[in-house]
Amino acid sequence: MIATIAVVAAVAVMGIYVSWRAGRLDRLHNRLAAARAALDAALVRRSSVALEFASSGLLDPAASLLLAAVAHDARSAESDQELLESDLTRALRAVFGQPGFRASLNGTDGADELLTELEGAAHQVFLARKFYNDAVAATRAARRRPLARLLRLAGGAALPEFFEIEDSLVGTGEAGQGADIPHLTG
Repeated sequence: MIATIAVVAAVAVMGIYVSWRAGRLDRLHNRLAAARAALDAALVRRSSVALEFASSGLLDPAASLLLAAVAHDARSAESDQELLESDLTRALRAVFGQPGFRASLNGTDGADELLTELEGAAHQVFLARKFYNDAVAATRAARRRPLARLLRLAGGAALPEFFEIEDSLVGTGEAGQGADIPHLTG
């Protein structure tokens, strides 16, 4: 009788634990989906602001065309998204890295607001990518647990991949001071 109660209790405890692990894995996958949606929104916002900046008339024609083309490609990326988003970062860095860039915009209507918006959008991409990659790491760690693998608690969900892009706009400005470049750390 006591052995039967012990077996039933052990099965119940194991069932509760497995249910808890499956629920945790499900919550991690939901967190991952939300983080990816936030990352996608931040990437779209950054490319939209870059397109607005390119069409603002604040840049020389060559820089405007370059920035517009790269921002459009990043915005409409269906494959190679990481590469195209990194290209946008490099294009923004090249535009901001031009000698005297900020000085040339002084006194221009709307330039400071647009630059601030672009810098904010770039920072949001940095943060959203960090949160997404943290969610990927937590989900992958939970899926590597022996019980999760043995019982296939993740079901048919694909193993999430990290999103790695070059997202720092930091470079060297005039005289190596970084004066002409929005400062992001990353």
